[in-house]
Amino acid sequence: MHRFTIAPERLEGDRVTFDRDETRHLARVLRLHPGDLVVAADGAGREFTVRVETLGEQASGTVLCVAARAIESPLAVALLQAVPKGDKMEAIVRASTELGVARVCPVIAERTIVQLEPARWRERARRWQRVAREAAKQCGRAVVPEVEAPRPLADCLAQGQPRELGLCLWEGATDPLARVLDGLSAPPRTLRVLVGPEGGLARGEVEAARAHGFAIVGLGPRILRTETAAPALVAIVQARFGDLTSRAPAEAR
Repeated sequence: MHRFTIAPERLEGDRVTFDRDETRHLARVLRLHPGDLVVAADGAGREFTVRVETLGEQASGTVLCVAARAIESPLAVALLQAVPKGDKMEAIVRASTELGVARVCPVIAERTIVQLEPARWRERARRWQRVAREAAKQCGRAVVPEVEAPRPLADCLAQGQPRELGLCLWEGATDPLARVLDGLSAPPRTLRVLVGPEGGLARGEVEAARAHGFAIVGLGPRILRTETAAPALVAIVQARFGDLTSRAPAEAR
């Protein structure tokens, strides 16, 4: 069945009303008809089998059954990503969502090139949240990760919990990631990963991360672009402690 993502307020009793974007996709792209069955996920772990009944400006249908889909990774990863220029952040959000991150925290770092007013940043965050929603639908996740509004790095670093594991990716690191992960006494259940912008993190920012409990790590002899580094780091930790290799290989799309 075709999958859709709905906001929780779109469900009232046993009735689901799709927003205009989903209605357009349902009616014009997929050319579904009244009586067809679809799956609607609420972004918080529940999935509804819905029988489509109306196809007007906003399609609606009746819930036939509800299921809780427990396929989230046992490792909750928060990605602290310094905002890159152009549309690179969209690619990072999309790939990270597919790889199972729990939260994306866009960071304004010293070398962040993009400079916007607060209202423009909030607008960007809403767009990135839509990207996460579409990526979750495409990859079959029932949970949509939250994408926060961009904030200064110092604020994001201070948000962590005591003794929460953090990994700061830096081209000047002397400890390889594998050594740090091998040295852990137990598999982490939560993890924060920090990736800098084009040009990397400034040394003072790296030291601030270290002061907040982050291990400063490298990924090997090559310097990766920021849009490559974040998905690579998330994939490694998900394969090590999460669910990236716990099931049959995913179908390429």
